[in-house]
Amino acid sequence: MAIDSQLEAQVREWISADPDPVTIAEADTLLSSALAGDTEAETQLRSAFAGRLAFGTAGLRAELGAGPARMNRVVVSQTSAGFAAYLLQRAANGETSNPPSIVIGYDGRVNSDVFARDTAEIMAGAGLSVTLLPQAMPTPVTAFAVRHLGVSAGVMVTASHNPPRDNGYKVYLGDADAGSQIIPPTDGDIAAQIDLVAARPFAGLPRSNDYTVAGPEVQQAYVAHTAAAVRAGLPRDPAQPDQPLAADVPLRIVYTAMHGVGSDTAHQVFASLNLPAVTPVPEQDRPDGAFPTVSFPNPEEPGALDLAFRTAREIDAELIVAHDPDADRLAIALPDPNSAEGYRRLTGNELGLLLGWRAAARERLRAENEGTALRGALACTNVSSPALGAVAREYGLDYAETLSGFKWVSRVPALIFGFEEAIGYLTHPEVVRDKDGILASADAIAMVREAKLAGKTLWDLLDDAGERFGHFSSSQVVVRLGGMHESAQLAEWVRQNPPSEFGGVAVAEVHDLLVPGAAAVPANVLSYQLADGSRVMIRPSGTEPKLKVYIDTFSGEGTITERRAAADAALGTIETALRAYLDQATA
Repeated sequence: MAIDSQLEAQVREWISADPDPVTIAEADTLLSSALAGDTEAETQLRSAFAGRLAFGTAGLRAELGAGPARMNRVVVSQTSAGFAAYLLQRAANGETSNPPSIVIGYDGRVNSDVFARDTAEIMAGAGLSVTLLPQAMPTPVTAFAVRHLGVSAGVMVTASHNPPRDNGYKVYLGDADAGSQIIPPTDGDIAAQIDLVAARPFAGLPRSNDYTVAGPEVQQAYVAHTAAAVRAGLPRDPAQPDQPLAADVPLRIVYTAMHGVGSDTAHQVFASLNLPAVTPVPEQDRPDGAFPTVSFPNPEEPGALDLAFRTAREIDAELIVAHDPDADRLAIALPDPNSAEGYRRLTGNELGLLLGWRAAARERLRAENEGTALRGALACTNVSSPALGAVAREYGLDYAETLSGFKWVSRVPALIFGFEEAIGYLTHPEVVRDKDGILASADAIAMVREAKLAGKTLWDLLDDAGERFGHFSSSQVVVRLGGMHESAQLAEWVRQNPPSEFGGVAVAEVHDLLVPGAAAVPANVLSYQLADGSRVMIRPSGTEPKLKVYIDTFSGEGTITERRAAADAALGTIETALRAYLDQATA
């Protein structure tokens, strides 16, 4: 198929408007090659110009490149102008300050600083009061700054743990939203304004350099507030009530920033709390948008922690702390003699259980000290382990399961702790209304130190949790498909061919979150509660062509060894039956 005149005109119009010589050259080369008959260039060109990159509750996230379906200076500038128009509309309605104000942060990915400056210039040109953070910093610092500075909104330029060639644009709202990420219908309202901007000539977008570049005070305030929140919740040493428990217990800790921006801020927080010094993985300690030592900069991915394991073996570390590149996620690993690497990473559900239990105990201690009733809620996403619900019931706290994403978790009333199985933790909502890997890692280090004082490891604490709350086992099945439409089609096949049992265990309840009223907003999620207390959750991925299935089982009978064996056996049985069931869709 040859390049048609309409597409050629669209590409040439883009080239004439684009302020970036890199993407101009890319578009020009692709167009020339496609016109000369290069089918691969034509495919890339059609993909890059086949519609506009959609703005949603997660903002924007896509591969860098030319064209309206990629992340580039044109798309970021148009998005910023549309967001500015939305904020001006809010101000006119009396929903925020007039003029609106915004804080802008960015990470160390390719072009993050460029996109942040474009955002600042466009926002200032629209008449907003703009504060740009002075250097690449963690996402939690930007989320904190929205509330700390009392601004109308925040933008963080980041693609978090996505592949190296991706970048993104994440949005927070202040005022009544209290620094949380946006939710529907706000995303649609912003997207409508972006579309109006994109229909106008790009050269007409007003820009201004009349914005403020912050000094170090925002980061310093984040460190101070973070350290204060963690310190206030630490158990005290009975022999020295003015000292945290286990304050003098040494720990050998390895830390990796995964080529991201977490290291400096994390070190400052740890030092402010007098936590043990960490040994960094030297190859990964400084920001590098090329991510040269990992193919996928996500601590959950196979191989991502290999250098951390190497460094840990070199110093006989007792704990590994890993952040993703924008430091909003946390992974920890502990010595494990049964692992070939000598260490094993806790799953998101395992660490979520331990941090949630710690938050519940912290709330009980507060209530006892103040002579008041326990208050607050524990929350997790509905595809995370239900173990947190058992903790909440034991402690008499409220419990909520939300749709996926911290935009929902952070909005749970009276929240004191929230998590998602994808290694995201919100441990101190009074400081940051989003997942925060730095805050969570400070709590995790303190928890390991206290366990060591008691002669235990986190593996032992997980056993203790299994004895107290029952043992929960979890696994995830991923069905990779050829396109996003295929994952939606497979989910619809499940809906039209509902399972009655898995591995001989009957389905007791079905919850279809697309049914109006079943969730805060309709979601393509199917939940199956089984007769033995197990659970199967099925949903298509929102960002990749695959169907995700989450399986949770439970056992509360016998010793912890017997409970784990029973729950793991049930997990294996359900997974085998589930795969056979899904195979029918393609038979």
